[in-house]
Parts: sequence; structure tokens; C-alpha cells
Amino acid sequence: MVQNKDVEVEKREKKTDSSKVGVAAIKYITYLIIFFGILWFLINYVVGPFL
Repeated sequence: MVQNKDVEVEKREKKTDSSKVGVAAIKYITYLIIFFGILWFLINYVVGPFL
């Protein structure tokens, strides 16, 4: 007696997506650079003459 059985093999891999961390870091570092650039501009060219 031969029995044919259909067997489904499902492989699950745990994905660690470190690229999302890199993208977030670059985004927030860019925000900080822009913020400090605007702050530097305000201190030097807007507030500076009054000091």
C-alpha cells in the first residue's frame, strides 16, 4: 500500500532590517544640521548686529 501525501514546507526567516535604522539616522542627522544651520544664520546675521 503506497500513500501519497502532499506536504507543504514553509520557511520563515526572521528579518532584521538594519537599513531602516540607517535611513532614520540619516534623516534625523539632516534635520539637526538644518536646524543648527538656521540657528547659526539667525545668531550671526539677525541677532549679531544688535549685540
